[in-house]
Amino acid sequence: MADRRQHVHAHGERPDSPSATLLRRVQTHAPNSTQVVGFLALLVSGAVLLLLTGLTLTGAVVALVFLGPIALLTSPIWVPVAIAVSVLVAAAISACGFAVAALAAGTWMYRYFTGRHPVGADRVDYARSRIADTASHVKDYAREYGGYLHSRSKDAAPGA
Repeated sequence: MADRRQHVHAHGERPDSPSATLLRRVQTHAPNSTQVVGFLALLVSGAVLLLLTGLTLTGAVVALVFLGPIALLTSPIWVPVAIAVSVLVAAAISACGFAVAALAAGTWMYRYFTGRHPVGADRVDYARSRIADTASHVKDYAREYGGYLHSRSKDAAPGA
């Protein structure tokens, strides 16, 4: 019996029992003081944020309950005002967009006509030459077949 008492710890357990090994594992993985302080700070800040969230939601519900009827009664005034403000804001944004587009086009044309060769100038030159070539072909075609059509019109209407 004396042997048995030597192997028993102060807690009354043997050193090789499963509960003793579990206790040793927990003690080796115990958090240090920095981790405990960090966890407490996280807990406190979480509680404060939860409290602020609750106050915000409560305030929103109370405001909706008290201001809802006022908003409902004055809606015949606010709805047309909101529509008018929306239209004015859309018009102002559109005007600003058109002004920016006109400024960009003017800047591009200034650079093109002063010979600075802006982006896309080669396409404009190509399109201009194609239009000039087409106009020249149409003019030549009209000269060539214009007499034919003129003589045919005299045959159809001899008094013309």
